Amino acid sequence: MNHECTNGDSRFEERAAILTNASTCGRVWSIILAGGNGDRISDFIRSWKGRVVPKQYCAFTGKRSMLQHTLQRAEALSPRQRTLVLIAETHRREARAQLAERWSNGVIMQPANRDTLPGILLPLTHVYARDPNATVAIFPSDHFIYPEDSFRAGMLQAVQAVEALPNRLILVGAPAIGLELEYGWVCPGEQIWASGEHSVFSVQMFLEKPSCAQAAVAKARGGLWNTMIVVVKAHALWQLACSYFPEIMKLFGRLRAVIGTSREEETRRDIYEIMPARNFSSGLLTEATDQIAVMPMKDVLWCDWGRKERILEVLRHIGKQPNFPPALAIGEEQTGRDAEVLPWQRAQFPAVGAAANKK
Repeated sequence: MNHECTNGDSRFEERAAILTNASTCGRVWSIILAGGNGDRISDFIRSWKGRVVPKQYCAFTGKRSMLQHTLQRAEALSPRQRTLVLIAETHRREARAQLAERWSNGVIMQPANRDTLPGILLPLTHVYARDPNATVAIFPSDHFIYPEDSFRAGMLQAVQAVEALPNRLILVGAPAIGLELEYGWVCPGEQIWASGEHSVFSVQMFLEKPSCAQAAVAKARGGLWNTMIVVVKAHALWQLACSYFPEIMKLFGRLRAVIGTSREEETRRDIYEIMPARNFSSGLLTEATDQIAVMPMKDVLWCDWGRKERILEVLRHIGKQPNFPPALAIGEEQTGRDAEVLPWQRAQFPAVGAAANKK
C-alpha cells in the first residue's frame, strides 16, 4: 500500500502532532458539502431572483438559506471549530455573505468541481490531518429535513453506532415513499446494532439512479433512499477510499502532508489540475457494500430539493409560505412519483403542518 494511505508514515504523524491538540483529537467533526451548482433548478431560481444562485444559498421560505439551516444542524454534533464547509471558488460571492464569521477558519474552497467523491475527500483530508481518530458527520447542504429534533436524535445515535462499528461507514437512509428514480436506493440486510428506536443494518444492495423495475424490486425489499448523510470514522473512510481509489488518494496524500504550511494552497490547486471526477455514491458506495451500514430515519421528513415541484409540495405540506411566487414552481407535469409523496407524508406526520405554523 502507498505511504499516502497508511497511518504509520512519520511525516504525517509529525504533521498531525503539530495540528492536533487535546481539546479536538478524537471528537466529532462535521463536513458540510456546499460546492454544487444546483443545475436542475437553476432556471427556476433565475426566474425568481433574476440571476442564478446555487440553491444551497437560497432561502425558499423564512429568512435562512438551506446552507444556514445545515450549519445549525451540524452544530448539534460539533462546535464551530470542528465544522468545515466545502464551497466552490465560483460561489465566493454568495458564500462570503453567509459565512463571513467562518471565512478565515472553517471554509475550504474547491478549485474545481470534480463530483462528490473529491468533494468529500478534500475536507476529509483536513480532518484526517488534524485528528485521524475523529468521527465525521457529512451533511449535504441542499436537502430539506424536518423536524430538526427528530433528525438530531437520529444523528446522535449514528455517532454512538460508529463508536461500536468503527470500521463501517454508516449511511442515513430515508424511508422510500414511491418509485423515485432520481435517488440512490439502499436495501438493508440484518440488524447489526440497535439503541432505543434506532437500528443499524448491513447493506445487501446499493443502487444509484435505478430503472423503474430495479426501484420496484428495491422497494419490495424494504429499500431506503440514499440521503448522502454519512457518519464515519475519519481513518475508516480514508482507508476505504485508498482501497478503491488509490490514485486519487495519492493526490490527497500530497495535500495532507502540507496542510497548515505555506504550500497548502498551491498543492491543492496542483492536485486539482489532474484530479479525475468520481461520484461518491456510484463510485464508492455501490462497490463497498460490505463496509457500509445503513440507519433508517425515524419520524423525519426528508426531501432532496433538486426539482422545483418538490420544494412547493413540501412547503405546502408543512404549511409554510414560499418566498417565491408559487406559479413559478408549477408548469411541468407532475409524475406518479411526486403524487405518491404527500399522501405518505400526511399519514406519517399528521400534525407536521400545525407544528410548523407555530415555529
